[in-house]
Amino acid sequence: MEEHLYIITYDIADPKRWRRVFKLMNAYGEWVQLSVFQCRLSRRRHAELIALLDGMIHHRADHVILLDVGVADAVKPRVVSLGKTFETVVREPVIV
Repeated sequence: MEEHLYIITYDIADPKRWRRVFKLMNAYGEWVQLSVFQCRLSRRRHAELIALLDGMIHHRADHVILLDVGVADAVKPRVVSLGKTFETVVREPVIV
């Protein structure tokens, strides 16, 4: 199952909706800063996330951008990070 690395950023107009989107994004990736996450997603999880976000946001007031950086295991992002250290999200086992 090939995963891609995504940088996802959003601008949500309503604070209540913003908190819902933030909680959802925490379930799919790692928080980078305020409204920015990085996620390793399979095609299925990517489609699932898009469907959930699509039903959660108000299309006239909110904006979500999903940037596909490439195949997660092969991508070597060139990042300039000032302040805190930036590390790409790594695949970890999930215990259910």
